[in-house]
Amino acid sequence: MYRHIKKYELKYTDVDAYDNLKLSTLLSFMEESSCLSADELGFGYKDIAPKNIGFIVVNYYVELYKDIKLGNELTVHTWPLKPKHIVFLRDYELYCGNEKVGVATARWGMIDLKNFTLLPSVTFFSESDLEGYNTERSIDFNGWKIPRIAGGDKVYSKKVAYSDCDHYFHVNNTKYADFLMDVFSLEDLEYKSVQSFQITYNKQCLSGEVIDFSKKREGDFWLIEGSVENELRVQMRIKFNAI
Repeated sequence: MYRHIKKYELKYTDVDAYDNLKLSTLLSFMEESSCLSADELGFGYKDIAPKNIGFIVVNYYVELYKDIKLGNELTVHTWPLKPKHIVFLRDYELYCGNEKVGVATARWGMIDLKNFTLLPSVTFFSESDLEGYNTERSIDFNGWKIPRIAGGDKVYSKKVAYSDCDHYFHVNNTKYADFLMDVFSLEDLEYKSVQSFQITYNKQCLSGEVIDFSKKREGDFWLIEGSVENELRVQMRIKFNAI
């Protein structure tokens, strides 16, 4: 069954202060692999942009079995699942050498670039286009809804600027991972390892907007929210292992 497979060598700029792969870098690798896979399958940027169609990530869920470190070579496997109306699932497996070090799944949306509304799959795909899709799942996950924070602590604010935006003129999904992780200090994360994380992109953020970030611990998880003038834009639920 179809898989796109690509290797990424971790460099100094890919890791954090503790030589662990940054979540933003991991999402960048996954996005790159997703785009290359879409190119192979005939619905990449060059195929859909002339039709004023694009793809955006709506949700990510990632589980990591061990730390991915500076000097490791990370291999990303990815494949799309057959879309269901407006939901385009894509799964991932992560390997260092022959060892599986993580799994992930994402929900993507196909959008009209004129007004950023979600489009059904039949806008671009015919039923014959979808025959032979890989039906294998990397992980069985359906808990996409992240609960809202009640009584959380505001940590900091971030003004969206030039370097945060991609060719859709909004904050790229990978950038949010840095914004969300910045609610923690270096000392907070010194003896912690990410076990799982989940991000929901509720609404795009544009250049010049100010995002206010809050956090709250709920049991084994931290909940983090980014809002613009009290309107929810992005959420994260993350779980750490002590090391």
